[in-house]
Amino acid sequence: MINKLFGDYATRFRGYFPVIIDVETGGLDSRRNPLLEIAAMTLRWDDQHCLHPHEERMHHVLPFEGSICDEKALAFTGIKPDHPFRFAISEKDALQDLFQWIRQAKNAAGCKKAVLVGHNAWFDLAFLNAAVGRTQLKRNPFHPFTCFDTATLAALSHGETVLATACKAAQIDFDSKEAHSALYDVQKTGALFCSIVNQWQNFARQTI
Repeated sequence: MINKLFGDYATRFRGYFPVIIDVETGGLDSRRNPLLEIAAMTLRWDDQHCLHPHEERMHHVLPFEGSICDEKALAFTGIKPDHPFRFAISEKDALQDLFQWIRQAKNAAGCKKAVLVGHNAWFDLAFLNAAVGRTQLKRNPFHPFTCFDTATLAALSHGETVLATACKAAQIDFDSKEAHSALYDVQKTGALFCSIVNQWQNFARQTI
């Protein structure tokens, strides 16, 4: 069991390939409110079997036809869905690009399935699954319901559940003015996840 803590992706996390995901949306209802931003980050192991952020990808997304944007949600994120300089693309194009990139990284790591890692991951997974359903994409690399939640992990490791305070507890810089951008939040969620995994592995090493 201990050996699995210090392996590669083929043995760690039951062979799942963790991908950090953050979404910004036009509300809380994944069926009615649109996906407006989605960012993803892959991770890498170093020679000491510590986990680090690796590559990133992000898309601005056009609201799907018939969707409803909650004005309170837009005020919270500061996103203007119809702004021409967003250079937004359709849900289908955004997901196809992300999924192809993730499948390549997953396959290179020797894993069969990606697993979504998010802060309050159920929210990100719900919007991801809803977008997959609308676009009818068949090659979704993610497990349909398993996810890793950094809010839960941070509660266990630091006694914090809010991303900003959890990052500060983990000595990760966090600028609240930059928050609620999918790319910034995915970077901080990725850093937090790596910190917690590495903290646990260092503890496990001391017990061997």
